[in-house]
Amino acid sequence: MSASSNPQPFPGLDLLATAVLLLERNLRINYANPAAENLFELSRKQLLGQPLAGLFVDAASLMQAIDKALMSRGSFTEQEIELAMPARHKLHLSCTVTPIEQGTAVLLVELRHIDQQLRIAREERLLEQQQANRELIRNLAHEIKNPLGGIRGAAQLLEHELGQPQLSEYTQVIISEADRLQALVNRLLTPHRLPNFRATNIHEILARVRSLILAEYPQGIAIHNDFDISLPELECDPEQILQAVLNVMRNAAQACHGKGEIRVITRVARQVTLARKRHRLALSLQVEDNGPGVPGELLERIFYPLVSAREGGTGLGLTIAQTFIAQHQGTIECQSEPGRTVFTILLPLTAAPHRNGHTP
Repeated sequence: MSASSNPQPFPGLDLLATAVLLLERNLRINYANPAAENLFELSRKQLLGQPLAGLFVDAASLMQAIDKALMSRGSFTEQEIELAMPARHKLHLSCTVTPIEQGTAVLLVELRHIDQQLRIAREERLLEQQQANRELIRNLAHEIKNPLGGIRGAAQLLEHELGQPQLSEYTQVIISEADRLQALVNRLLTPHRLPNFRATNIHEILARVRSLILAEYPQGIAIHNDFDISLPELECDPEQILQAVLNVMRNAAQACHGKGEIRVITRVARQVTLARKRHRLALSLQVEDNGPGVPGELLERIFYPLVSAREGGTGLGLTIAQTFIAQHQGTIECQSEPGRTVFTILLPLTAAPHRNGHTP
C-alpha cells in the first residue's frame, strides 16, 4: 500500500482530538488525521509521503522517542518534547510511539499539546516566587528603613557641631546617600499598594511610556508600535500598569545600551487561563528588543529581586513589574535569544476582581 493511498487503518482516528501519524519503515508519513493537520498547519496531502524529520528544524527528541520504541518493541511515551517548524513558534508536546503492523505502516505516533499544563505549572511557580519576593522585599525594607533614619539624623546633628564649614561636604555625602537608600526602600514598598481599578485605554499608557523612554534616550533608540486599535478598554490601575510597562521598556532600552530597536505589540488573546481562571478575552502586550539577550543562567531568575544582568542595576524593576501585573490577575513572561528578547504581558479583558482596592 503506498503512502499516497491514504489508508484508514483504524476506525475513528479521524475523529480524535489527538494528532496521529502512521509511519512506514523509512519513517515517511503514511497517514495523518485531521488533528495532525491542525497541529502542523499542513494539509494531509502535504504530509503524506514526507519524511517525518523533514517537517522540523530539529526533531532530535522525537527521533529518540521513535528509537526507544523500536528498540523495546513496545509503546514508549515522552512526556515533554519540543519541536520547531520553519517560521513557526516551537511546539511543546507529549509523544507516544507504538510499533504496529498495518500494511506498510510500522509505527503509530500520537502527539498532544502540553502548553496548557506547562502554563499552569509555570503560574504555580510564579505564585510561589511572588510570595517569596514579597516576603524578601518586606523584610529588607523594614530592616533598612529604621537605621537609615538614624544615620541621616546623626549626620545632620554632626554637621551643626562641626567647627569647619568645609567638613560639611562629608556630612552632605552621608545625608544624600541616606536619601538615595530611602528612595530605594520606598520603591521596595511601593508594589504592596492595592490597585485602584478604572477603565483605561492601554494605548494612551503606551504613548506616555514611549515619550518617557525617548526622553531618557534621545539618540539611538527607535520604538515601533504595532497596535490593535480595536482593543476594548482595560480595567486596571493605570499608574501601576504604566510603571510596569515603563520598567519593562526601560529594561529593553538598557539592554540595547540606548542604541537599539524596540517593538511594542498589542493584540487580543482568546481563551486564556490566568491565575487559574479561564478568560474569554485577554490583552496581549509584547515588548521586543534586538539587544544581546538575557544570559541563560539568569533567564529563569530574571524576575527575582536583586537579580540583574546589568552592571550597577538594582534588580528591582522587573520584580516590581511582575508584582503589579500579578495584582491585576495577569502574567508576564520572558523569552530571549541573542538579538531578540520578548517580554509578554497578559491581562484579562473582563471585569476586574477588585475595584478601588476593595474585594466585592
